[in-house]
Amino acid sequence: MPRQRDHVRDFPGRRGFNLGLRSLHLVGIVLLGAALLGAGDIALGTWLTLLSGAGMFAGDAWTNPGHVREVAGCGVLLKLVLVALMAFVPALALPIFWIILVLSTLLSHAPGALRHKRLF
Repeated sequence: MPRQRDHVRDFPGRRGFNLGLRSLHLVGIVLLGAALLGAGDIALGTWLTLLSGAGMFAGDAWTNPGHVREVAGCGVLLKLVLVALMAFVPALALPIFWIILVLSTLLSHAPGALRHKRLF
């Protein structure tokens, strides 16, 4: 059964915009991981990851407002809060990084019925 999507919106260039944000997000994650291993500044990776992630979430929420009520959308919000916590409490950055990595894996590989389950 196809996923129910309410009020799905689109705009010209959305795919390219999203690809650009995803690319920046991956760069941020790599920079953040490298910094946590001692090779770089943690602030750059943290802020790039946070801002690009927030941008992707905002685009997804605008495209499909129901996304914010789904497990996947709430999971993204939780990950954004955790990344922000990394920026403000650097001493917790490494364990938070691993928590986010595990959470991301679980959310991205969960069955669609779970990822798109409405929480409220």
